Amino acid sequence: MNDIIKSIEDAQLKESVPEFAVGDTVRVHNKIKEGNRERVQIFEGTVIKKQGGGNRATFTVRKIASGCGVEKTWPIHSPFVESVEIVRRGKVRRAKLYYLRDRIGKAAKVKEKMQ
Repeated sequence: MNDIIKSIEDAQLKESVPEFAVGDTVRVHNKIKEGNRERVQIFEGTVIKKQGGGNRATFTVRKIASGCGVEKTWPIHSPFVESVEIVRRGKVRRAKLYYLRDRIGKAAKVKEKMQ
């Protein structure tokens, strides 16, 4: 039974998954279906967490829109996530950046990693 589930989940995995980490600023190209039309909407923000593994892996992106914090969570292997574009790499020492929820303005910034 377990092998059957594993084979079904492996068939649903994407071939090319972008390498991004917590703290990175990313641009998520999200497919939205409205009626019979399909369009791509871009959501840009900081990755505050990655969790799970395999087919169930998800990531959460946070941005400030009109002075209000907005967070969205997507499965990494979702067919609605067209692509994830890395804008800048962040230098963090935590796996989950929940402390950014309490911060406003410049205090909510993540330092950029220099290569």
